[in-house]
Amino acid sequence: MDATTQITPTFLTQRELAELLRMPERTLEDWRLMQTGPPYIKLGRLVRYDVQDVLTWVHEHRHG
Repeated sequence: MDATTQITPTFLTQRELAELLRMPERTLEDWRLMQTGPPYIKLGRLVRYDVQDVLTWVHEHRHG
């Protein structure tokens, strides 16, 4: 990778992450309140999830 190459992280909205994980958006909201879900970023009123953080979190919570 040279100095001119930039890495662009991919961020998901709550809706996009809920669709990816196949769960209700409300579950993600509850997890944020309980501080138990995947890491998220607050940009003003907007909530975003870094895909790499979510994948790491999912792998850390695997069973079996």
